[in-house]
Amino acid sequence: MSATLPDWDPEQYLRFADERLRPAIDLAARIVHPHPKRVVDLGCGTGSALALLSARFPGVELVGVDSSPVMLDKARSAGAKTVLADIAKWSPPKPVDVIFSNAALHWIADHAALFPKLLACLTPGGILAVQMPAMYNEPVRTLQAAAAASGPWSAQLAGGASAPPILEPEVYYDLLSARAASIEIWITRYLHVLRGEDPVVQWAMGTSLRPYLDALSPSDRPGFLAAYSALLQPHYPRRADGSVLLPFRRLFLLLKKK
Repeated sequence: MSATLPDWDPEQYLRFADERLRPAIDLAARIVHPHPKRVVDLGCGTGSALALLSARFPGVELVGVDSSPVMLDKARSAGAKTVLADIAKWSPPKPVDVIFSNAALHWIADHAALFPKLLACLTPGGILAVQMPAMYNEPVRTLQAAAAASGPWSAQLAGGASAPPILEPEVYYDLLSARAASIEIWITRYLHVLRGEDPVVQWAMGTSLRPYLDALSPSDRPGFLAAYSALLQPHYPRRADGSVLLPFRRLFLLLKKK
């Protein structure tokens, strides 16, 4: 098992569609470009942000790019124009004005090479707008590895992991500031109010837990999920109203090409 892009389940991912879209709304609102003609949503998934970008930039040529056929099927069903491609290797046929990426690039390794490459795909004055979870050291992530090592499924999951850790904000600044006309970096800590049975487990099943579930035999998945749930409960207790709070840190980068 390796930290590769997982097999996505669109319905599981969309269980918390409103919460997952909130950072995309915040990021899109900060993009300033006078007259964009070509906009790409890189790692568009189910296409949730494409309608948002269409409203933000009416009349542009808007394309969603993703490596998951099942996620793109969902996006196309909503009328979006899509391209199936490995987002780690993608480059446009001609430079674009805005590259937008919400909760996708953290799955890709070697950001020291990836981010300069994406900047190079922009027109002069173009915008690279990126949001990535900054959750690598949080219980929802660290306890996945603990659960993986704790049961009869451990051999199946040996040496595996979810998405790799992203870089520190200062590292992105040092890497990109000299290459950009302007750069903004910020972190937002959302407090998601989740409801239902095992909602933090259900949240993780839509994203970071996918590589573990993909590697497990169907017979071992219930036991693994139960072990993971038990480890999570002290960190994400149920509140008096029955909800569970999931603090979630996200890193934002907004760069303008020289």
